[in-house]
Amino acid sequence: MNKLKTIYICSNCGVTSPRWLGKCPSCEAWNSYVEEVVAKEEKSSKRSSWKELAASSTQILSTSLEEIQVSQADRIQTGDSELDRALGGGLVKGSVTLLAGQPGIGKSTLLLQMALTVNTGKVLYVSGEESEEQIKLRADRIQKQKSNCYLYSENRILNILAEAARLKPGLLIVDSVQTLASDDLESAPGTISQIRECCHQLIRFAKESETPVFLIGHINKEGDIAGPKLLEHMVDTVLQFEGDKLYAYRMLRTLKNRFGSTDEMSLYEMQSTGLRPITNPSELLLSQHEEKLSGSAIAATIEGQRPLLIETQALVGAAVYSTPQRVANGFDTRRMSMLLAVLEKRCGFFFGQQDVFLNLAGGIRINDPALDLAVVASLISSLEDNALHRQICFAGEIGLSGEIRSVSKIEQRVAEAARLGFKAICISKYNLKGWDPEKYKIKIVPLATVNELYEKVFAK
Repeated sequence: MNKLKTIYICSNCGVTSPRWLGKCPSCEAWNSYVEEVVAKEEKSSKRSSWKELAASSTQILSTSLEEIQVSQADRIQTGDSELDRALGGGLVKGSVTLLAGQPGIGKSTLLLQMALTVNTGKVLYVSGEESEEQIKLRADRIQKQKSNCYLYSENRILNILAEAARLKPGLLIVDSVQTLASDDLESAPGTISQIRECCHQLIRFAKESETPVFLIGHINKEGDIAGPKLLEHMVDTVLQFEGDKLYAYRMLRTLKNRFGSTDEMSLYEMQSTGLRPITNPSELLLSQHEEKLSGSAIAATIEGQRPLLIETQALVGAAVYSTPQRVANGFDTRRMSMLLAVLEKRCGFFFGQQDVFLNLAGGIRINDPALDLAVVASLISSLEDNALHRQICFAGEIGLSGEIRSVSKIEQRVAEAARLGFKAICISKYNLKGWDPEKYKIKIVPLATVNELYEKVFAK
């Protein structure tokens, strides 16, 4: 009979300890150890040493690198061009993909839409949170029906794998991995040991049957994927579905992909009939007003391989309280403070007693350093109440000395601005090397410093 014992597992990295620790010695996270009860297996026989195992068979099992034949992975189109972009071109047979996001952001809706459009034969949608009737109501709201999409409401991993073996689906979707439980463990569903064991069995099933598997995962209050970090290392692809519930836009980011790029980003719009892929996000993220208003500037950014034009909005006013406020939505607040310090030190603009509010239109978050030039332009525009021309955009990184540094993929940014009808784009003069600006129907304004930006754009 197996004996029960209590161990403590770090919820951040998965390291075990016989006693509770305030700080994890592996990942140095505080208060991350949780108590779990596991069954200790009795030792039935003495294990063989590696010398005995090597002596029992002299056959070499490893393969020479030159003898390995490389073939292109077969891609399965999901029927969603934006999801295919995030996956690197489509689903790969035997791959395991983890889709994480906040509760209610639309993870189940996105995968149900894929289950109703993907062309892989039978699709098995397993839900441990909702009943089959609830999933059917969502499918009716999406207004898409498919006869070979099968629903199964279950959370025991043994029953799920048995049903998948009987049905032999071309795609398996599990919603969610935190609700699964294995009979071999005594702990409750959602614990670290249960998540690790169930995920391991699903990965083994996917590799042996060459069935692509989608797992839905929740995130904790810190914004990280719930469960041990080992879960992210076990799967082949990790997708992050994010967005603000008050906005209709959702972003799908690729955090890990063994079969493609990790820099991709897809955009969706939440509607009453489901999620609509946005194939041209630049036109959607630009300003929705026609008159000239101060504090608004257009930035030419890059997300993965996709160029985006997005509006940066700034509001600068006299501080009401003794300590000025610094608030940024969609942009790093510390980066904004650095840009304000550069404007004060290098250019003579005084923001010390001013409240500064910065917002990226659409409620999305961008980390591209090329946003700096547009942010600085919007801050100066709002401070002086001087509206910028609506047909000019910006792409450049600001250094601590006030210089405008070059950014990557400048030709894609210029081409996107020209395609949308902009008349001019301000870039770093160091970006002019190695390409011909004359082939684009847009005026290139090279800049070296922020002072030069003020002289060429704002000075009358």
